[in-house]
Amino acid sequence: QVRLVESGGGLVQAGGSLTLSCAASGNIFRINNMGWYRRAPGKQRELVASITSGGRTNYADSAKGRFTVSRDNAKKAVFLQMNSLKPEDTGVYYCYADINGSWFRSDDYWGQGTQVTVSS
Repeated sequence: QVRLVESGGGLVQAGGSLTLSCAASGNIFRINNMGWYRRAPGKQRELVASITSGGRTNYADSAKGRFTVSRDNAKKAVFLQMNSLKPEDTGVYYCYADINGSWFRSDDYWGQGTQVTVSS
């Protein structure tokens, strides 16, 4: 059973910074893509940032220049460093990982979500 556990969410003032962490555990043969999604109030869940096993990153336009996604394969973890936060960044952030439990099968896993609130 694979689990993704998130931490680091909270309340921060506009212009401040916050770091989200997500650690995977369980039956893991290989972790492929990892990333962070956000569900803002009144909006659908959208990709904020992702990172491949090779380190290639992708960001939403709203996150470019302010957010940095990274991973630590030894710790089976992915991080999201968020700087210059804006009220528009408010939402529930979900950790995502595409994980192989064996050579021939991969599955998608999600964290429980962590609330990020940016006050003006």
